[in-house]
Amino acid sequence: MRSFVWFTLAVASLVTAAPSETKPCGAHKIKEEIAHPIGWVKGKPAHPDVPIELRIALPQPNFSELERHLYEVSDPFHERYGQHLSKEEVEALVAPHSESVHMVNEWLASHGIYEDDIVRSPAKDWVRVTVPIRLAEQMMDTKYYVWVNEKDGNTIIRTTQYSIPENVHEHVELVQPTTLFSTLRGMDTTFRFTAEDSANVAKVNADAPPISVPSASGGKVDASCNSTITVTCLLQLYNAVGFKPTGKVGNAIGITGYLEQFANIADLQLFYAEQRPDALNSSFKFVSVKGGLNNQTLSEAGAEANLDTQFAFGLTHPIPGTFYSTAGRPPFIPDAGTPTDTNEPYTDWLDFVLSHPSPPQTISTSYADSEQTVPVSFAKRACNGFAQLGARGVSLTFSSGDGGVGDGDPNPATQTCFSNDGRNVTRFIPLFPPSCPFVTAVGGTIHIPETAVFFSGGGFSNVFNRPTFQELAVSKFLAKLPKGKFAGLFNPNGRAIPDVAAQADLFKIFLSGRTGLIGGTSAAAPTFAAFVSLLNEARLSKRQAPLGFLNPLLYTIDALSPKAFNDITVGNNPGCGTEGFNATQGWDAVTGLGTPNFGVLKDIVTSFPVSLLP
Repeated sequence: MRSFVWFTLAVASLVTAAPSETKPCGAHKIKEEIAHPIGWVKGKPAHPDVPIELRIALPQPNFSELERHLYEVSDPFHERYGQHLSKEEVEALVAPHSESVHMVNEWLASHGIYEDDIVRSPAKDWVRVTVPIRLAEQMMDTKYYVWVNEKDGNTIIRTTQYSIPENVHEHVELVQPTTLFSTLRGMDTTFRFTAEDSANVAKVNADAPPISVPSASGGKVDASCNSTITVTCLLQLYNAVGFKPTGKVGNAIGITGYLEQFANIADLQLFYAEQRPDALNSSFKFVSVKGGLNNQTLSEAGAEANLDTQFAFGLTHPIPGTFYSTAGRPPFIPDAGTPTDTNEPYTDWLDFVLSHPSPPQTISTSYADSEQTVPVSFAKRACNGFAQLGARGVSLTFSSGDGGVGDGDPNPATQTCFSNDGRNVTRFIPLFPPSCPFVTAVGGTIHIPETAVFFSGGGFSNVFNRPTFQELAVSKFLAKLPKGKFAGLFNPNGRAIPDVAAQADLFKIFLSGRTGLIGGTSAAAPTFAAFVSLLNEARLSKRQAPLGFLNPLLYTIDALSPKAFNDITVGNNPGCGTEGFNATQGWDAVTGLGTPNFGVLKDIVTSFPVSLLP
C-alpha cells in the first residue's frame, strides 16, 4: 500500500464524521450571475411543473493534494511515475468535508428533499436532485426562462442569476443547469460521397511512386495517401508498420458518442473488409450512459461515430474497444410533461466513467463547447473530473476544434468572435474541454508532407492558466510573434492549445453502406488516441503501467528527443477576420508539438527502467 494511504483514510474519516449542530437557512445571496448570453433570446417563463435535474457540486478541499499526486505519477523523472491511484484513493482525495455534506442536506431538507430523493456521486462531491421548476426557483431565489438559440432554434431552460442561502455558500461550489448556455457539438465533420472519384484517384495513384517521408516506416508513404487517408496510410506515416498488438495484456481503448451518434456495426464490417481484413467479424463493446441508444438501422449511422470507431479500432485491432453512447440532445421543446434537456451530456459520461472501476486506459472525444459559454466554476469542476481520470491512469484526447482561432463558423471571414462577458469585444474563441490542462488537445494536419490544416483549432484559454509543463515550449512560440500582433485577442498567459496533432482530412470511411471522405479534428483525436493505445500496449506487454495523463510526458519527450514528433512548420488557422496563428518550428498554436513518430515514442516510453506492475 502506498505511503499516502494514511492521508486517504484521514480524508475518508472526515466524510463520515458526525455532523455539526444544524444551522437554520439564512437569507439568499447571489452565487453566480452572467451577462445576457450572446446568440440567445430570452423567451417565456419556464413552465413551473417541468422537472429539472439540479447538479450541486460540493467543494473538494483536498483537490490540490490530488493534483500533486497526479503530477508526480505523470512526471517521467519522478520516482512515482506510473504509480496511478485506485478509484477509492481518488474518491477519498476529492471527498467534501462532512460539514459541507451536512449543510447541503439541511438546505435540501428545508425544501422537502431527503436522502431517498438524492443521487450522490461515489465521493459524495456531487449531489443530483430532480425537482419541478417552481421548487428550483424557490430554492435558488431565481426565475427560469425558455431561451432560444438564434442560429439553430434549439431551446433550453436557463437563468442568468441564482442565489443560495448565505450560510450554505461556502459549502456549494456551483449549481447547474442554471447559467450554462453551452451548445455541445461535434467537430465540423464534412462527409462527401466520392466512390467514383476515389476509384479514379486510386487508378492514378496505383503507378505513382511512393512519397518520401524520412520519419515514416521504411521512409516512404503510398502516393494514394495524399488524396485518401486509410489505416495503412496512418501506420506508414506515423512509423507503426510491423507493430502487432496482442490485445491480451489488459489494454483497452474507448470512444465517446453524443447527440444520438450511433456507431454502425455493419458499416464497421465493410470498413474492416476493405482496410483491416484481419479484424473482420470483430466488433466493440457498447455501453449506454443514462439511456444512450444503440440504433443499428443503417440509415441512422452517424458520420462522427463511424469515423471515430472505424479508425480508432481499425488502427488498434485486436485491442478491445468500447463505444459509450450518452443520451441528451437538443432541440428540446419544453412542456409540462417533458423532462428538461440539460444539454451537458459529457458530464453525465464523466460521472459514469468515474464510477467505473476499470475504464479503458485511452479514451477519445470529438465534442466540445466554446469555452466562453461554459461558466468558469463549471469548467474548472469538470476539468477536475478529467484530472481524476488521469490520476487513475487514463489518457484523454479531445479534438482541438474546427474553427481555427474562431467560433466554429466554417467561413473564417464571417466569424464574429464576440466575447460573451457583456462587453461584446472581438476575441479568439478557444474550446472546452480541450482548454482543460488535464486533457490532451489534438489539432489537425493535411497532405504528405504534412502541413497544418486551416481549420485546426488552436489558441489560448481564458479560464485556465498555462501549466508549467508547457512553459518552455509555449514561451518560445510567443517570443516569435511580432510585437503587438493579435493584442487583446487572446490571453498570452493561458493554457495553450493544441498539445499535438494528427491527420484530419480525407479519411475514407463507410457510412450507411457507402464509402466517402470525411474531415475534421474529430479525425485527428481518435487517430492520436489510437497510437497512444498502441504505446500502452507496448508498455503493458513489458509489465509497465499505462501512460495515464499524457501532457507532462509529451512536453518532456519533445524537449529531449525532437525526433519523437514530426514538427509541422507550414500552415495557419484563420478565423475572426485574421489569418490566425502560424505553424512554426517547435510548438505552435495550430499543431502543437506536431504529429507522432510511433517507433521513436515506443522506444522511449518502454525504456523507463522500473517495472511498475505486479
